[in-house]
Amino acid sequence: MPFGAVSRGGSPSHGSAVVVGVPTGVLHALVDQVHARLADPDAAVVVGAADIGEVERIARRVEALRLALVARADRQQVHRRTGHSSTSAWVASATRSGGADAARKVQLATALDGEGLAVTRAAFDAGDVSGRSVGIIAATMDKLPETLTDVERAKVETSLVQKAQQLNPGRLFRAAKFALADAERSAAEVAEHVEAQLVDQECRAYRLATVTMQDLGDGTTRLQALLPTFTARMLGKVLQSMTAPRRDHLRQAAEAALADGQIAAGDLGDGSVAADLHAPPPATSLATPRGPFEQRPGAHGCRVRARRGSGRGVGRNADWADIDWAHRRGRALTELIEHLDTERLTGKVAATVIVTMTIEQAIGAARTAQIQASVRESTGTLLEMTPSGGAASTDTGTLISASAARRIACQAGILPAVLGGPGQVLDLGRHHRFFSDPQRTALALIYDTCAADGCDRPFAWSELHHQQPWSKGGLTDLDQAIPLCGYHHRLIHNPHHRHHTTTVSPDNPRGLDTRRAKTVHFHEQK
Repeated sequence: MPFGAVSRGGSPSHGSAVVVGVPTGVLHALVDQVHARLADPDAAVVVGAADIGEVERIARRVEALRLALVARADRQQVHRRTGHSSTSAWVASATRSGGADAARKVQLATALDGEGLAVTRAAFDAGDVSGRSVGIIAATMDKLPETLTDVERAKVETSLVQKAQQLNPGRLFRAAKFALADAERSAAEVAEHVEAQLVDQECRAYRLATVTMQDLGDGTTRLQALLPTFTARMLGKVLQSMTAPRRDHLRQAAEAALADGQIAAGDLGDGSVAADLHAPPPATSLATPRGPFEQRPGAHGCRVRARRGSGRGVGRNADWADIDWAHRRGRALTELIEHLDTERLTGKVAATVIVTMTIEQAIGAARTAQIQASVRESTGTLLEMTPSGGAASTDTGTLISASAARRIACQAGILPAVLGGPGQVLDLGRHHRFFSDPQRTALALIYDTCAADGCDRPFAWSELHHQQPWSKGGLTDLDQAIPLCGYHHRLIHNPHHRHHTTTVSPDNPRGLDTRRAKTVHFHEQK
């Protein structure tokens, strides 16, 4: 071993260590060899993606082995031998981990130990999929309709495992919402299943929302919040817009504008906290309908029956008197963010959350059919409408139910991009040097990050680059715009680097329209 190298696993006990009677000394010795080579300055090690990938595969196989051991221990009720109350408590003690983490391990281990996840278990054992992806597959399979046959369930599982080998857990989670389609069920059944999942998820997330504050006694207060993911991403997008590195010179003006204060633009008909607390009696509290985006109390599906004698209507917060203050504050903050006025924010377009829905989702199937019939009668042309997909997508990377999309579509800071509706001219040719706000909004339906390969800086930070330089006759058209963060925008003009652009595959589970999405690959000049 070279001077200065440290043996990380060379204790004498490793030589005799075993797992279910199988010696593990060889594995420990292998890890020691890799550490020693990394620490050797004469080895001139150059780490590549294949190295990380192989270590990741080994780690997954070890994780699968650990869960297999936990499943066997649970079947054998090993915890009783040592006086632990449950397998979770036994695992927490044996691994010195937290109770919640141990409980998740036991839950996943027992799910994999059943007969319904054989394909998933085999892929996990081989290291082909990660533990997080396995958890997503197991949860998805558990929520499938009971009417599915064994053959249909097998098709769904096989498809999910294939996707798990290609997508990261976040994208797999989105794709898994549409898993029923792999069972070759009708589009209507798939849409209904997706909508039911999302509504259930949204209702649960809203009811779990909490805010707690702790005065630390030094002039600061610790704020801790649990929010619905969609709401948190809305806040995140606003913060990204306000803190974009290349917009520092605008911060002073933005802060001056915000000093006037922002208030929740609550509507007495939307079931908000302000509406429920201050509205007149239920019979007269409904707002005047507002067309296809009409808002009604509980329109998002989270209806709760009011307590007898409470005098409260059926709305988002009919159970207001029954919840504690942490949950009340959580709901208030949730709705404050949903109603956040972005008109005065720096980079308004970048801070606007874009919800993409079909016209059928926005105004309903019956109204869509009426519009089609009216257009055909007056023009003789059948107007093609994009069919409902059971879920609306957002440019923050989340799926929401069609119910929730309709509820928030008219709120400040929410821009409904209705497919099949009237558009705006997005190609400016040589008439304008800089890309417009509508063009940037349209690009937010295509990208959610910088277009550079592997860059995860948010779209809100990006600057729009002409693929064909303006100075060389390039057009300010939508298909010429490539969003790049400040670092990659500078890099693309660096003569010491070359780059090439590819088009992304349209198979994208995030719900973004990637048919025109591009990825920029950079290479250092030799």
